[in-house]
Amino acid sequence: MSRVIVVGAGIVGLAVAYELTKRGDVPIVLEKESSEARHQTGRNSGVIHSGLYYKPGSLKAAMAVKGAESIRAFAEEHGIDVEICGKLVVAVEQSEVPELEKLYERGLANGVPCRMISAEEAREFEPHVSCVAALRVESTGIIDYKGVCRKLVELIRAGGGQVIFGAEVRSIVSDDNGVTVDCRSASYEADYLANCAGLYSDRIASAAGLTPEARIIPFRGEYFELRPEAHHLVKGLIYPVPDARFPFLGVHLTKMVEGGVHAGPNAVFAFAREGYGWTKINVKELLLSASWPGLWILGAKFIGPALNETRRSLSRSLFAKSLQRLVPAVRKEDLVPTHAGVRAQAMLRDGSMVDDFLFQRAPRQIHVLNAPSPAATAALEIAKDVVEELDSFK
Repeated sequence: MSRVIVVGAGIVGLAVAYELTKRGDVPIVLEKESSEARHQTGRNSGVIHSGLYYKPGSLKAAMAVKGAESIRAFAEEHGIDVEICGKLVVAVEQSEVPELEKLYERGLANGVPCRMISAEEAREFEPHVSCVAALRVESTGIIDYKGVCRKLVELIRAGGGQVIFGAEVRSIVSDDNGVTVDCRSASYEADYLANCAGLYSDRIASAAGLTPEARIIPFRGEYFELRPEAHHLVKGLIYPVPDARFPFLGVHLTKMVEGGVHAGPNAVFAFAREGYGWTKINVKELLLSASWPGLWILGAKFIGPALNETRRSLSRSLFAKSLQRLVPAVRKEDLVPTHAGVRAQAMLRDGSMVDDFLFQRAPRQIHVLNAPSPAATAALEIAKDVVEELDSFK
């Protein structure tokens, strides 16, 4: 039986801790916030992703497909709200059909249940959608990820583990005997460490004496809700054909498991890792991002799309126009601002965004440096890999 410190109480950290308890180990989850799932997990769109978009053979592809099954089973077992409603990816113009067909082939390669359908068939699922063709994905669903995390905390504690809130990590020391983590209020000792700190994963790795392979660059995604009077316009999930150059899927319409419809997110550079609005600025974190050469290389390469995202962020009318491509009946007046999220995007020095889950290892430590979407969907599967890595240290 080993003691393992897990940094971060988002869904990935909690899933790792839960997997440890199932194997007879004792996890100690350290979370700087006052409760679980306060950042990426608690601010995402609540979608169970199918594995459609990811490069065949990648960790994302394999874990998303398995994760869609395991997270659904977990929710059903524990009475957490979940619904497998399927989704449409729609080609609004004929020029988008080739990319849609490529997406279909990728889905088949990944083992995703999907099929190409006509515009008429698409409107049987979504009567108000505008398209010339669509891809129907049956395994996509919606779920209460906060509810999943609350249950994981309960199960971890019931299994003999600890979940400690208000525990902000300051330093990490590792030697032949184990790992010591100093927080503001106390120190904790364990045999091993798993860094699942999301937005701060690279900084935790640095605190442990590593040189992170990538730097976390924060991108804010802003959402609107549709007014109740407009809920009938969306029955499930409606996505555009994504731009293959970017890791973001474009604004989409998503039925929520608790009711209502969310619209978004866009993707704009955030001035803080918890920069949920334009006025939230953390100078130290902004300088960390600005000093990373990869950000400037990326910005120069995609200045046009970046400016378009910024304009859409500042204009509800432009945001509405993006949605009207998918569902013309959506009006600017139907959009009500709601929460924003920040994506922890790992970026290399050459400006390339890390496209897959990224793990960095050190003696007695594993660091999850990149776990963006579909990490929530795949959390239980990521946890198995992380715990197997920790087992290899024994």
